[in-house]
Amino acid sequence: MGMPFTRPYKDILQELAAAIGQIPDSYSFFEMESEDWQAMSEEERNEVLEALADDLFYGLGQEPILFIGSGSAQHDRQFHVIEVMKQNEVIAKVQLVDSSEA
Repeated sequence: MGMPFTRPYKDILQELAAAIGQIPDSYSFFEMESEDWQAMSEEERNEVLEALADDLFYGLGQEPILFIGSGSAQHDRQFHVIEVMKQNEVIAKVQLVDSSEA
């Protein structure tokens, strides 16, 4: 089962990657060490975050919640949104459908 969406996938991924980037240890999702993350350029980090966003998008189609380092992401099927959390607080909501369709 996947997640239905009507917004451009590229836009969803960009917003999700930006939200995940707010979780300080999000890189640990890929079992990466802090030193490796720090050694990367900003462009490389953005590529990793985009890959992570892509993995999360498809993973949330199978699992209701996924943990990302000290944070998490969950799909709210009722409101067609992915909520990204850090320290038990919602830090971002990524809409999957155009607001006129929700």
